[in-house]
Amino acid sequence: MKLIFKQDEVLTDNHGRIINYARLAVTDRCNLRCSYCMPEQGLDWLSRNELMNNAELLHISRLLVHMGIRKIRITGGEPFVRKDMMPLLQDLSQLPGLEELTITTNGVLTAPLIPDLKKMGVRSVNLSLDSLDRERFFSITRRDEFPAVWDTLEQLLRHDMEVKINTVVMTQRNIADLVPLAMLTKELPVSVRFIEEMPFNGEGHSFSGALWNEQQIHAHLLTAFPGMYKIPDPPYATAHHYQVPGHRGTIGIIAAYTRNFCGSCNRLRITPQGMLKTCLYDGGVLNIRDLLRKEETDDSIREKILGRLGQRAKDGWEAEKNIRHTALQHESMASIGG
Repeated sequence: MKLIFKQDEVLTDNHGRIINYARLAVTDRCNLRCSYCMPEQGLDWLSRNELMNNAELLHISRLLVHMGIRKIRITGGEPFVRKDMMPLLQDLSQLPGLEELTITTNGVLTAPLIPDLKKMGVRSVNLSLDSLDRERFFSITRRDEFPAVWDTLEQLLRHDMEVKINTVVMTQRNIADLVPLAMLTKELPVSVRFIEEMPFNGEGHSFSGALWNEQQIHAHLLTAFPGMYKIPDPPYATAHHYQVPGHRGTIGIIAAYTRNFCGSCNRLRITPQGMLKTCLYDGGVLNIRDLLRKEETDDSIREKILGRLGQRAKDGWEAEKNIRHTALQHESMASIGG
């Protein structure tokens, strides 16, 4: 059925915020078991039928681009444990109107794929890396995969890819790594971003977000880099960015738990089950997978998406109030999609 709306449509929410960025989670499965994301034994993985298939993922992506989405980030779980990931990326890269296709990965399986990713137009990759110490890496991820992740970092830089290193800050786990990770920016053209831990660990244990918040992380880094200074943040940035004099790269701090960037949020999320989330902290507002499988028209799905965006919470705190707080800590970031 022919769409009745224009491809250059601007998508906005009820607070007047432009929505031009979608995070598309393609699987809940992961080859690591990071303590801040899931229990050691893993999760009750979704069956293949519960996941959106490639045709469905491409369908909803095409619809979102028509509605005004200009950037899509592929997340998981770990995207590359999905066997049909590369054909999906190839198809997404050819969507008319999509200006940027990016990926968040843990790097375990990524290195051999980088030449093909670059050929299809992927220019930026977010690499999860919580420690530069192999033993601490193993303690956090419960897998001895640091060499593979480091190889991915080297290959990304060798192929002139933009690299953002994402580090979740955890008390008594990786505080000793904050300065060494920040030191990577001295010689490497990378952005190292330190992220407040969020309460999405899949099993409800305590987390470090309230203690190691943005202010604490900033103060800790200043002790090692007293000359570190604030630089302008790009539009819609979730991180506050800093530069150390003489360093090639930059440092960012993301207040993922204290949520001081909600006022400019330009993103929506789709979970591996096809659930639309208009905020990371909401409980999901619309199951797009089910609508596609019921063969609803694109115009009907569009109207439902617009309706949910018209009821979007003003910030993460309001979104959290609308669901049971205890439910947050029993969700996993792998099942949400980051």
